[in-house]
Amino acid sequence: MPSHEYTKTQLIGLLERAVNKTLGEVDTAHVFDKTKNNKKITGIAGDVIENSVLGYPSDSYQSPDLCVDGVDIELKTTGIKVAKKKSKSHLFEAKEPMSITAVSPEKITTEEFESSNFWHKLERMLLVYYFYDSDVTVTAAEYANFLIKGYDFHEFSKEDQETLKNDWKIVQQFIQNLQNGYGEEASSQYPRISSEIRSQLMMIDTAPKWPHRPRFRLKRATVTTMVQEYFGKKLENLSQSYSSFDALDQELHKFTKQYHGMTIRELIKELSISIKLNKQDDAPKSVTEQIVTHMFGAKSKKINSIEDFKKLGLIAKTITQTAKGTRTEDVKISRIDFEEFKPENDLFEESLIYNYFNEQQFLCILFEEPNTSSKLLENRFLGFKRLSFPDEFINQDVKKTWQKIRYLVIHNKLVDVISYDKNGHPRKNKKTNTIVSAPNFPKSSEGSVFVRGSSSDSCHKPLTINGIRMYSQYIWIKGSTFLNMLNDTKFI
Repeated sequence: MPSHEYTKTQLIGLLERAVNKTLGEVDTAHVFDKTKNNKKITGIAGDVIENSVLGYPSDSYQSPDLCVDGVDIELKTTGIKVAKKKSKSHLFEAKEPMSITAVSPEKITTEEFESSNFWHKLERMLLVYYFYDSDVTVTAAEYANFLIKGYDFHEFSKEDQETLKNDWKIVQQFIQNLQNGYGEEASSQYPRISSEIRSQLMMIDTAPKWPHRPRFRLKRATVTTMVQEYFGKKLENLSQSYSSFDALDQELHKFTKQYHGMTIRELIKELSISIKLNKQDDAPKSVTEQIVTHMFGAKSKKINSIEDFKKLGLIAKTITQTAKGTRTEDVKISRIDFEEFKPENDLFEESLIYNYFNEQQFLCILFEEPNTSSKLLENRFLGFKRLSFPDEFINQDVKKTWQKIRYLVIHNKLVDVISYDKNGHPRKNKKTNTIVSAPNFPKSSEGSVFVRGSSSDSCHKPLTINGIRMYSQYIWIKGSTFLNMLNDTKFI
């Protein structure tokens, strides 16, 4: 049992006095004094909450930190940031994944989930949220300026508990298989833990990678869902939960058998979806994601408005193929946050772009178009594929593009490049009669991962980077590259 005993009423009183104060203001134990001679101190925010707010010394025991009214509770001090897509109920997102406990290959194979260190840390948690109010990595001393925004006595639902159990058992079984197959040499295979089973895990991952001993972590998407629900965001729940990707894949396979070959027009009617046709008397592209949510019996138009999918970091991506099976267009991935491209942020593995490719999976909804001139309504549903990006692709192609963007921004090497037609004349925007130009970010001709601007209004360039006005910029994957990945992935 932990030695730090409280009643829940006592804890609430202590925490209420700390909310909306900075970590520096509540630091009665002078934790920040140790930053005078050390700029990098891991876990400084957690030390302040433990030492100054709750009044006990920090420790590294694997048992939960607190005993509250006779019940073990794990304390987690967690950074939150302003979400890029803001609304009254969508204000914050998790700064990073949440570290839970060590992955111990020597021990895990003899554990039961219910009595494991992993579950002891997660069963009941007290989450204390502080606002990481910076777009760059700061020194430990600068944490003193961050506000404490709230606290949450968190317990996972029965459905989430089952998912966490399945995730943990996947890691356990993988390690057991390595030990069975390699015996005393099993440790040489442990680097595979954080890569080969990544696509099977729903709410957790393991990091860093061997030879550094990894830890179990809640995915950033999972923590973000917890954060946003605490701060008031309402998400839709499905009538049926899926505690593993195998269970989800079985449902998707059932949908494929039921709806395969139907046109989007037929699916809209079959699933009673209400839409407005566009000026071309065609369906909007967003209808394909609605088709999927309606297959699951949900009312939401977006998959990330459904709690079961949002916490997994599962992204819907519509893929339209020609009758010959070729891709028709490149694939937009994610918007670039240029605030993270600062000299201090020099580790690719800690970048938002790396986290996006490493953590999130794509639920690809595949359609076939009869011909290039056909309407979206006539495209036929083929089925689903679930795509997780390979480590090699992330660490080579994605990293190369990240490095080029970083170099151009930090070293002020951005140039606004004018586009010319085949006759050597500057191209002009037909609507505004202005010369068409774009910054010299990596192009599709340079590699599989590239940058392209996007805007609903060709006259509107909201970003100014290094003095150059531009559209919002996005990471894209070349269509042929994405197609090759899909071809290597079986239909669900």
